[in-house]
Amino acid sequence: MQIATLAGLIKIELPEATLRLCDGAFVKWDEETFVASDADFGTIGAMEAVEEGVGDELPALRMTFLPRSTAAAADLSQPEYQGCRVRMWIAEVDLDTNEIFGAPSLEFDGQVDSTDLAIDTGLRELEMSVVPKAERLFVINEANTLSPRFHKSLFPGELGEDNATGVGVGVAWGTALPAQTNMGGGGGGGGTFRELQEVFR
Repeated sequence: MQIATLAGLIKIELPEATLRLCDGAFVKWDEETFVASDADFGTIGAMEAVEEGVGDELPALRMTFLPRSTAAAADLSQPEYQGCRVRMWIAEVDLDTNEIFGAPSLEFDGQVDSTDLAIDTGLRELEMSVVPKAERLFVINEANTLSPRFHKSLFPGELGEDNATGVGVGVAWGTALPAQTNMGGGGGGGGTFRELQEVFR
C-alpha cells in the first residue's frame, strides 16, 4: 500500500545556479531533487499565500529566506537576479520512495521582483517579492525606475542603487524634493501654533 503526502516545490532559476527547494526532507522529480535547505541560501522560513488580483492587480507572493550568512543574503539580492524565473508546484509524494506521483500541479509561475534584507540581533531574513510575468504588461516606461539594473543602464558603473535594500520609500535620483513648510517666523515675528490656527479659520 502506497502512502502519499502533499509537498510544495519551488524552483528559482538564477543565472549561475538553480535553487530547488521543498517543504520536506527531499523530493525526487524525474532527474531533479528538491531539498529542504540550500547550502548557500538556507531555507524558506515563511511564505504568504498567493492571492488573486482584482482589476489592474495581479496575483503575487512573498517568501522569506533564512540565509546561512549575510554574504549569501547579499548574493541573493544581486541586481542580475531581478526577473529570474520562479515556479511553485504542489505535488503528491510517495513517503516510502520520496518520488512524485503523476504530474505536480503548477500553482505559480513568475519572476523575482525585489528583495529586502533585515538584519538584527539574532535575526537575518531576506524577504523576496515574486510577481507574475504578466506584471511587465503594466510597466510604463516613464520617468525614473528605482532598480539597480535600470539605473546602471543610464549611468554605467554607478553603484548607488546596489545597496539600497530595506528602504521603505524610494526616492528617484534627480527628482525635486517636496516643498518644505516653515512654521516659525524670522526676526521675532513668528507666531505660536494657536495664533496660526486663528489666522486660517
